[in-house]
Amino acid sequence: MDPKLLEILVCPLCKGPLVHRKDELICKADRLAFPLRDGIPVMLEEEARRLAETEEIA
Repeated sequence: MDPKLLEILVCPLCKGPLVHRKDELICKADRLAFPLRDGIPVMLEEEARRLAETEEIA
């Protein structure tokens, strides 16, 4: 993931920062993981997966 792109991308729900982890962009505030498909972030709420309460966010 290009670091410059990560600097300008925000969570579509809360407009908060995102963290890159494996093949996902994580919003810590909303506990959502947005997928990366072929290196392209899919920033749609309906495509995001909800993180489990026990799942650690780095």
